[in-house]
Amino acid sequence: MILIDKPYLSEFLKATSIKHNLPIVDTVAARDVSARLNTSFDLGADDNLISEQETINRLRAKKDTRLYTNSENAIGWITQNLAFTDLPAKIEIFKNKAKFRELMRPMLPDFYFQEVALADLDALRIDAIPLPFIIKPNVGFFSLGVHKVSSAEEWKDVKTKIKAENAQKDDLYPAEVLDRTSFIIEEVIEGEEFAFDAYFDEKGEPVLLDIYAHLFSSANDVSDRIYITSKEIIEKNLNDFTNWLREVGNLAKMSNFPVHVEIRRTDSKKIVPIEVNPMRFGGWCTTADMTASAYGFNPYLYYFENKRPNWEKVLSTRTGKLYSMIVLDNSTGYTGEEITAFDYDALLATFEKPLELRRINYREYPVFGFLFIETREENFGELERVLKSDLREFVKV
Repeated sequence: MILIDKPYLSEFLKATSIKHNLPIVDTVAARDVSARLNTSFDLGADDNLISEQETINRLRAKKDTRLYTNSENAIGWITQNLAFTDLPAKIEIFKNKAKFRELMRPMLPDFYFQEVALADLDALRIDAIPLPFIIKPNVGFFSLGVHKVSSAEEWKDVKTKIKAENAQKDDLYPAEVLDRTSFIIEEVIEGEEFAFDAYFDEKGEPVLLDIYAHLFSSANDVSDRIYITSKEIIEKNLNDFTNWLREVGNLAKMSNFPVHVEIRRTDSKKIVPIEVNPMRFGGWCTTADMTASAYGFNPYLYYFENKRPNWEKVLSTRTGKLYSMIVLDNSTGYTGEEITAFDYDALLATFEKPLELRRINYREYPVFGFLFIETREENFGELERVLKSDLREFVKV
């Protein structure tokens, strides 16, 4: 069964539900009758809906029934309605970053981290913390509120930014998804960054469904602009990432559970997690949908039907090709209200083979959209351009 909520439901996931009889739970969010949600998923009587009570009944009868959420906003529904299952406890292990770091101590005994309340930031002794460090919400999402601190002077500026972000009090994400009342400080993890979608099967064995390298424009860049996948990226990392996730699953006692994982791989090949996001693949229906476009199989269906990608066969026809998911975050310096238009056609013209463009209401969310593209390896320059762009060239104010 599938739980949906804001901010985005892709046509691909909706079509998967209908075609393969994977019912969507008929919650308030799914029906969009609440003024708070203010977003239509266009679901009606002809769609594959199942009532909340029937969902609860099925899970009581068979607790290993597989559930998927398109958004962590749905965690609140799981907590309120499925306390008789082990799902809330499993979600908490991964969603609370401090608890997750504690879980990982056997694998990373020397990793530095500490939890600090928002009210205690001014009293924090910066001289007692190894520099540089990352500070971010203990419960967070989408690189929101993530800051890197390299000096005591930078810390003064970062504290000011954190307080300003907290004062905004936006309601884009519920507290189960983004909570700025508590922060985690942790050592900077050096190395290449990757993200991948996976699930633990009924025996707790991990199945990786994709691997994306996260590209950055500079050492201080913490944005989510580009994630790229290819034959080489998957072949070089598949076995090591699978073995590592198996260790994590054994510690957390996971089974029948989907995750979106972000890690760094150091120069010494050590794998250090950034975070493991529970109950979903990439947010906003991104990486899983991109994987379907790039590699020709459906990650959602593979999770529900307990299937594994035949990577040797899939990758045999992908030599020399790069597949990228581009987050068109609002890095212009203008607010959504100040921007009168975004020139999507001009943006698309800068790429050789766009696969899909998803336009997002940039006045409601700080992102113009998501773009899936295919690129020849020798044309990597088109990715570098958008990676370094603040996107001002495409907006009118």
